[in-house]
Amino acid sequence: MLRRTLLLGLCRGPLGRGLGTHRGGSILDRDGKMSEIKKKIQSILPGGDWNPLYDTSHLPPESSDVVIVGGGVLGLSVAYWLKKLEKPRGAIRVLVVERDHTYSRASTVLSVGGIRQQFSVPENVQLSLFSIDFLRNINEYLAVADDPPLDIQFNPSGYLLLASEKGAAIMENNVKVQRQEGAKVCLMSPEQLRNKFPWINTEGVALASYGMEHEGWFDPWCLLQGLRRKVQSMGVLFCHGEVTRFMSSSNLMKTASGEEVNLKRIHEVHVKIDQSLEYQPVECAIVINAAGAWSGQVAELAGIGKGPPGTLQGTKLPVELRKRYVYLWHCPQGPGLETPFVIDPSGTYFRREGLGHNYLGGCSPTEEEEPDPGNLEVDHDFFQDRVWPPLAQRVPAFETLKVRSAWAGYYDYNTFDQNGVVGPHPLVINMYFATGFSGHGLQQAPAVGRAVAEMVLEGHFQTINLSSFLFSRFYSGEKVQEHNII
Repeated sequence: MLRRTLLLGLCRGPLGRGLGTHRGGSILDRDGKMSEIKKKIQSILPGGDWNPLYDTSHLPPESSDVVIVGGGVLGLSVAYWLKKLEKPRGAIRVLVVERDHTYSRASTVLSVGGIRQQFSVPENVQLSLFSIDFLRNINEYLAVADDPPLDIQFNPSGYLLLASEKGAAIMENNVKVQRQEGAKVCLMSPEQLRNKFPWINTEGVALASYGMEHEGWFDPWCLLQGLRRKVQSMGVLFCHGEVTRFMSSSNLMKTASGEEVNLKRIHEVHVKIDQSLEYQPVECAIVINAAGAWSGQVAELAGIGKGPPGTLQGTKLPVELRKRYVYLWHCPQGPGLETPFVIDPSGTYFRREGLGHNYLGGCSPTEEEEPDPGNLEVDHDFFQDRVWPPLAQRVPAFETLKVRSAWAGYYDYNTFDQNGVVGPHPLVINMYFATGFSGHGLQQAPAVGRAVAEMVLEGHFQTINLSSFLFSRFYSGEKVQEHNII
């Protein structure tokens, strides 16, 4: 008992204010000194060589420069870019905490894997252009010595967005933005649409936009596993557990206008170990909130949004759990290999899945139709009532489709403007966000991870300016409204 008390007592203490500092030295330097001290203590204690009373390999480390809450593609991408951009190599210890080590409820693996540049907000176009370059050259980024190369099975069939008369003008403006950012997108009349895709019924379609390159879909599981494999080879640590508490210090400050604000700094994260009642405190300098659909709850643990209404302290992270259904059906007479990822004016979407006349698709519910997110059960009536009718109207061959399977997944839905939240919190100054992408986080993860890493390491965005995606917009009320949310 004396031995364990001495060893644990020596490993505790407040972190310094900067990244990777602990009373003037890096955490890695500190750990080296602690190792030497432990050896000296062990040498004077009775009993010869010291052996732990129980296996502690499942526990997280007692300290880490950066703790990333959430081990999906966004969290792993942040981990990758932190290690990729660190100077010198090995300077930063990174810990990823993921409570669902099977990823059975992860948004990443339950998505349909699409990637597009057809957005209305310039930053979203830029994020997807960066990410498609990453995906097309994935083995230049994620190769691991002696491991087989990754094949994300990218299918470059493009996206085809259809607009009614009411939405035609908006589509034209969106395409203008996309082209200005470097995306190759063409506009098509109903006649051109019928000529290229004769299986489409163009009734009610006034205009279409078609991505000519760098759009399509890929295997999300492969990207997830590729990132995980790579960051482990780079020295990133993993823990299967749940963050249940943050310990922080605070300072009362006055703004230029004389308003008093409470600045907080997290110095310790409590991680409840998977399938256990025990928890491990982890000292840290930086926390990354990449908890996806649960990131709002993680923010609340840090005290975000718990101040008086109408104040910055009382402004919540407006990201919540939203359940979405994906259906897989078979249709022998359906569209062939040239089928793009189609988005109907009704909001219904579909894409080809494999080579055997199988298709994936669905439709986002209205606010009134939002299903209970408390479980991942599928509502098959939703397909019959809301998805199939517009599908069969747009593609007559789908009249004879047969649903083969279905599943449900989660969106990290930003109720404010359906766009991502990237960068630090203005008051909890060492919590950074990578969340709230409302369905397009997977496809933008490579770029978002780099943006967050740049902000942590350099204090500003470098590759893509994502200042409009900062948390402060929720307090100021400045929406970055994205019109192309699926």
